[in-house]
Amino acid sequence: MLIAHDLGTTGNKASLHDEAGRLLAAVTVGYPVRFDVGGVAEQDPDDWRDAVVAATRRLLDETGTDPRKVTGLVVSGQMMGAVLLDADFRPVRPAIIWADTRAERQTRQLVERLGQERAYGILGHRLNPTYSLAKVMWVRDSEPDVWARVRHACVAKDVVVQWLTGRLATERSDASAMNAYDQRTGTWSEEVLAAAGVDPRILPEIVESTDVVGTLTVEAAEATGLPRGTRVVMGGGDGPMAAVGAGVVAPEDGAYVCLGTSSWISFASPEPVLDPEMRTFTFNHVVPGMFAPTATMQAGGASVQWLSEILAPGPDAASLGDLVAEADTADAAGGGLFFLPYLLGERSPRWDPDARGAFVGLGRHHTRAHLMRAVLEGVSYTLLQCIDAFRSGGATIDRIDAVGGGAASDAWLRIMADMWGVPVRRRTVVEEANSLGAAVTGAVGLGLVDGFGAARDLSEITAEFAPDPSRTAAYRARLPLFDEAYGHLAPWFRRAAEARG
Repeated sequence: MLIAHDLGTTGNKASLHDEAGRLLAAVTVGYPVRFDVGGVAEQDPDDWRDAVVAATRRLLDETGTDPRKVTGLVVSGQMMGAVLLDADFRPVRPAIIWADTRAERQTRQLVERLGQERAYGILGHRLNPTYSLAKVMWVRDSEPDVWARVRHACVAKDVVVQWLTGRLATERSDASAMNAYDQRTGTWSEEVLAAAGVDPRILPEIVESTDVVGTLTVEAAEATGLPRGTRVVMGGGDGPMAAVGAGVVAPEDGAYVCLGTSSWISFASPEPVLDPEMRTFTFNHVVPGMFAPTATMQAGGASVQWLSEILAPGPDAASLGDLVAEADTADAAGGGLFFLPYLLGERSPRWDPDARGAFVGLGRHHTRAHLMRAVLEGVSYTLLQCIDAFRSGGATIDRIDAVGGGAASDAWLRIMADMWGVPVRRRTVVEEANSLGAAVTGAVGLGLVDGFGAARDLSEITAEFAPDPSRTAAYRARLPLFDEAYGHLAPWFRRAAEARG
């Protein structure tokens, strides 16, 4: 058996799998995240470590698993953060996670020194405050006393793997999300790091996602209750891991949408896919030699969760499922009500860290059902713009498989199918795609399965939602209104950001 850890934004999910990767059991241990004005989003790396320990022990206890039967661990983690460590691999400050957008000035410096087009061609990504490199620069410029202690920079799963094994490394999926990695050469980019003024020696060595990077240290073995010789597979970033979990490991597997805290559209490709308008980006896949063209919005499921917390607070309030069911009876866009889901700024397709959420077209007659419907549609419209960006570059997207917590909603998947004009299918890995992808990666690394194709047999289609052509046409006709709402508000977003300082 093997254990996969998925370090998400709100908690770590530990899952137990058999040697073919099939899910046997899972537990989740939560941890806090601090959001604050000015684009702050931080977490304590020690909370990740503690959650890995607690979740491992709970998983073993609740399943009655003999620790000696666990042959290995593998880690998936949130991407694009900045974890800064001292010479002894201890965090020197809280981790700056993917949602943090403070590094706007550093991003402008990179744009001035490199140019967006040049950087996009090297990195497969735009220069943007959400990426690791700009966040590292922000700490250097804003916290010189902290920076003086920095010797290493990595991301969430890397610091956990270092604690587990004593070895600091990263792999290509997360390396490609740090915005310091040259996808053409497969190495850290000397040109980009020189423009950033960052010493490449602070970045980890790059290995393959399937590499066994070590065995548990004495401390990690005692803390988790696992044997000292338990092997640790490097793992990968949660986006490409979700692709494996969804069975998207080759071009013929089609596209998938992940409806988690952030939400994205992605597929597998043998080459990076570069959009002339730079609306999309490309990660390296955890599958060696493959790439994962992706378009990610900042607050997909987060927008739905936020509204549910606002509309139905307290233990006796309506559940999120109740609110979404109510929304299925309402009409939002058809009545001129739209929601811009930019609660954390926006990546694809806007790339605007100053953007903020907004209801546009509110009337006195609108109820909470209308508001939730507008949020569901607003997220779906944003993802439609991402799909359109891929299609304009020649990608064929004729079906989309849905994973992530939001995929449990029939109402939302019907909206997406109607809006996008393609069948949307729910897979059995609604909330387990990252864990399953990590388990398959670990099984490949440990030699338990022959290759990533094993992922295709580990989940099934449980529901399919076919588009209604008349609704597709109506949604498409209203897309310009959604687009124009942002266009008119974008200058105001910029001025409001300047006023906030």
